[in-house]
Amino acid sequence: MRAQTFCDWEAIVVNNFSEDDTIAVVESYDDSRIRMVNFANHGIIAAARNHGLSLTQAPFVAFLDSDDFWYPEKLQRCMDKLAQGYDLVCHAEIWVGPGERRRTVHYGPEARATYESLLLDGNCISTSAVVVRREWLERAGDFSLQPEFVTAEDYELWLKLARDGARVGFVDEVLGEYLIHEGNQSRAALRNMQAVMAVFEHHRSALGGRTSAGRLRRREAVILYSGARGLQDSGQHRQAWPHFFKAVLRYPWVPRFYAAMLLNALGRRP
Repeated sequence: MRAQTFCDWEAIVVNNFSEDDTIAVVESYDDSRIRMVNFANHGIIAAARNHGLSLTQAPFVAFLDSDDFWYPEKLQRCMDKLAQGYDLVCHAEIWVGPGERRRTVHYGPEARATYESLLLDGNCISTSAVVVRREWLERAGDFSLQPEFVTAEDYELWLKLARDGARVGFVDEVLGEYLIHEGNQSRAALRNMQAVMAVFEHHRSALGGRTSAGRLRRREAVILYSGARGLQDSGQHRQAWPHFFKAVLRYPWVPRFYAAMLLNALGRRP
């Protein structure tokens, strides 16, 4: 944060009563722009983010998890894009996986950030790469705290913003790094699949009758496939099979389903 070329910011560190050196590190900075609050989020990150939002009146908001990283130009580049009339801006970033595996991820394009496209084609926005106008967060009701949305509450928020008419723009420049934890990847894959499906089911009625049943089934199948891929990536090949099969039964006309299943049979990752 302190390396940002855009200097008009404040940082609210929401500390979940951690037992590491967070407090000492924050207190070591002689910077009035940084303040810390203790808040028990009970495992719901959205609650911590909403609490931080309640403590600031800044017109623009960004989110930085403790192990993610922003490049110095991040805020300035995003503010320049917002000045063009956008309400939310998302930039490219590098995903850093186990073993320091690095992959550049580009989000968007703008045509993918409509309500219908986000719902039927999936999320194309990253929380750690976002700067958003606060007024739009307030209009949407901030992050949902519904338990079934946990791990996909950001996706649900972007849907609400798009539904309400927020204009979303993208900066095709890498301005940060997002750390992927090794942890229990199989459990995380299943939890995220279930959360994304819950978000989809919650919002699908808003489409009314203008979307074909086939396209709805395809979206359900892709969500199931994504869960299977997450299990496959974590080496849980046997656990991935039921979700691959459900995806194919739901919508069998997606070639990549079969390619991933072949690799799964060989015990390999795509």
